[in-house]
Amino acid sequence: MSLTLALYQGPPAMGDPEAALLRLGRQLRAATAAGAHMLVAPELFLPGYNRPDLHGPLAQLQGGEWCERLADMARQTGCAVTVGWAERSGDSVYNAASAWSRDGRLLGHYRKIQLFGAMEKASFAAGRDYCLFDLDGVPTGLLICYDVEFAPHVRALAERGAKLLLVPTANPAGFDHVSETFVPARAAEMDMTIVYANYCGSEGEIAFGGLSRIVGPDARTLACADRSEALLVAAPAPSVDPALRSTQLTDFRKV
Repeated sequence: MSLTLALYQGPPAMGDPEAALLRLGRQLRAATAAGAHMLVAPELFLPGYNRPDLHGPLAQLQGGEWCERLADMARQTGCAVTVGWAERSGDSVYNAASAWSRDGRLLGHYRKIQLFGAMEKASFAAGRDYCLFDLDGVPTGLLICYDVEFAPHVRALAERGAKLLLVPTANPAGFDHVSETFVPARAAEMDMTIVYANYCGSEGEIAFGGLSRIVGPDARTLACADRSEALLVAAPAPSVDPALRSTQLTDFRKV
């Protein structure tokens, strides 16, 4: 894969989308300077993850101010961006993620399928469709947080041809196994690269676990954060020996 990938691990918006957008803009400029083609930010970066009081009132329509600002930021910096946000559609609100190209075009839009916990289930409707798009010639899918913990969802995207998976997340402290075990396993199982972008710090009663990472198709970690704010940039990894690449998609036998 010839793409240089980046992720931003930072504190939650704390109900201040404007401050979050300004912070993301700084990270995009830094990612561009480092040669990144795509930057991934956490789940519900706008207006904040653990803010059920704001999910409905601040949720925006596709094409709203947040979308326009993010598209413009990608266009101005020349770096594509994927961000989690609260989307309103009719009477429903979705935990969504969108990706914009480096020239500001909407590449893909996804609504979280696997809602986690009472707060998410009370705030959001569940998504029903997968998202796959072309990122500079690389078939790319979107999932959000808990989705990637379900192997069938990753497999469904792999069956559609995905070789890169972008995952905004809000993984709490205590669930380190998701970043350290599940994400590398999914990458190796389905022969893809995964970008897993988490928060650090806390929001209300939730302390986030950090440990964001970029993992290659051989389960090798290309870049990993600790528990603090970080911008990770991973240059294209060396090609994996074909003999070591997973062939599960073609070898699986149903019984």
